[in-house]
Amino acid sequence: MFDTSRRADAQSPTVLIIDDDEGVTTTFARMLRLEGFAVRTAMTAEAGLREAARLQPDAVIVDLHMPLVDGLAFLRQLRRLDGCGATPVAIVTGDYFLEDEVAAEIRDLGAEVRFKPLWLEDLVGLARDLVKVAH
Repeated sequence: MFDTSRRADAQSPTVLIIDDDEGVTTTFARMLRLEGFAVRTAMTAEAGLREAARLQPDAVIVDLHMPLVDGLAFLRQLRRLDGCGATPVAIVTGDYFLEDEVAAEIRDLGAEVRFKPLWLEDLVGLARDLVKVAH
């Protein structure tokens, strides 16, 4: 787990990024940090759940396809954590053929789906939108 909150201050919204691809995690964290977000990262859903319980972030961006526990299972578990039931979440995926049932469950759990690649303006806009929901 990396703490990439160099430019953030105490008032900065906190975004938790969870992705098993270190390149994606590092890139997303850098992009958001440059925009003034406080960023925490996790490489597994399990580590992300621990971090979410400890931190209670303003928003979470999580990859759908990860080994062991995927983004949907993470979301189900996050919704049961004290203080995280309403945390704004976006699940990101490169799977453009997402099953309707999966997409419906994600929406039912109060999250949204975004498709990779996420360019700088897409990612920053997503983080800002999620944080607005939190406040």
